[in-house]
Amino acid sequence: MTLTWPVVLAVLFGALLHASWNALIKAGTDKALDTALVHFMGALVALPLMLWFGLPARAAWPYIGASLVIHIGYYIALVGAYRHGELGLTYPIMRGFAPLLVTLGSSAVIGEAPSAAAWAGTLGITLGATLVGLAHPGEALHHRKALAFAFANAVIIAAYTFVDGLGVRASGDALRYVFTLFVLDGVAYPLIVWVRRGREGRVVIMAYARRRWAVAALGGAASIGSYAIALWAMTRAPVASVAALRETSVLFAAVLATVLLGERFGWQRAAGTAVVVGGVMALRFA
Repeated sequence: MTLTWPVVLAVLFGALLHASWNALIKAGTDKALDTALVHFMGALVALPLMLWFGLPARAAWPYIGASLVIHIGYYIALVGAYRHGELGLTYPIMRGFAPLLVTLGSSAVIGEAPSAAAWAGTLGITLGATLVGLAHPGEALHHRKALAFAFANAVIIAAYTFVDGLGVRASGDALRYVFTLFVLDGVAYPLIVWVRRGREGRVVIMAYARRRWAVAALGGAASIGSYAIALWAMTRAPVASVAALRETSVLFAAVLATVLLGERFGWQRAAGTAVVVGGVMALRFA
């Protein structure tokens, strides 16, 4: 398996989609509700596709079950990170450190030993993401809760990357795996939010959903597209390389945070961007 240019370009597009739906959640007024709504609408988008393409092979179902549990933790940590810190701080930390953890465990978990160039690319992306996320270190230290949630989520992201990387290969069909996962995933976390809000909170949920459903549907579609591309790429290239390449989404997130959310960019984020690009090139020629 090699990381060809078509796979690289597809994963980069998926990274843009991923950063976009995360910016949507960060821009919302209720982070937990926006997260639930995006994935509930994503489930509605995925349902007819799942019915059309069919269910994945039986061997994939244990991985889907494990992934559903891990993703609940992911959403909880995601909401915590965005509630306590900026997108430009938390997103690069979450996404930048996950591929390093995947690369460290790749040989033991999935039997893929990254090459020296793959290691260089992964380290470049992690370092670049750190520079982007910690562009204002003095301020970052005042957001310790945000950083704690972000680092915890990096571990969670690495966990579901391994699970889904193995699951999609067991499935033999990336689309069947992804659509089934998103249909089930779009029920679990929204149901938790629905139950926890109580009777009065559910009235608020319905009013919020009526205002935000169209935007949430776009976010859900972007989430499906991003992850479908990533899992498809993992059937054609090493999991660690795809995981690292996918986290170029930190570049798109930094731009979106600046343009849409009014967060500062600065020279350090520009330098981090250059380092990430260098990491991408190292991965391509690994």
